[in-house]
Amino acid sequence: MEELEKFLIIGLGNPGSQYQDTRHNVGFSIAQMFASKQKMQFKHVSHLCGEMASTHIDNKKVLILLPTTFMNLSGDAVRRCVDYYKVALDHLIVICDDVALPLGVIRMRTKGSCGGHNGLKSIETHLNTEHYARLRVGVGEPQKEVLSDYVLGRFSQEENKIIEEAAVRAIHVLELWMSSGIASAMQTANSIKV
Repeated sequence: MEELEKFLIIGLGNPGSQYQDTRHNVGFSIAQMFASKQKMQFKHVSHLCGEMASTHIDNKKVLILLPTTFMNLSGDAVRRCVDYYKVALDHLIVICDDVALPLGVIRMRTKGSCGGHNGLKSIETHLNTEHYARLRVGVGEPQKEVLSDYVLGRFSQEENKIIEEAAVRAIHVLELWMSSGIASAMQTANSIKV
């Protein structure tokens, strides 16, 4: 029997209720929304250092990992998951927050520097490459706050509406990535105006 094509979606964030719905946890939130849409259930897998969910979509095996290592150590969980499921790096995508992008703007790239994002930096270190796709979600930049306080803060009600709309677009882009490939998904993600 032919093995199914595998796709691995990583949502970045920090575990624990005190971090829920913070700007830094946008990756978690979007991955959870994607899973919910597909009726996927998460369960803790200790040897992979994360919460895992899996399903089949159009003859593809889709895996979602929410690392429980805390943001700065995410790479350990990602590496374990990639190795355990033998996922090709071109079938891996990481969803993360980005303070350099305006609120609600999403951007997709096949590679690039971590841009000061500690989660991406950890993944780059553990995978030993910056050649992996990332879907960045703009959370806006702090006006006066210290960066760490800002990213661990929560969205206002108005901001939440914008982020929810961005999440819907991000999920559409992830579906496109799996069905039509990275080029098509990038074209859509990077041309969306907010």
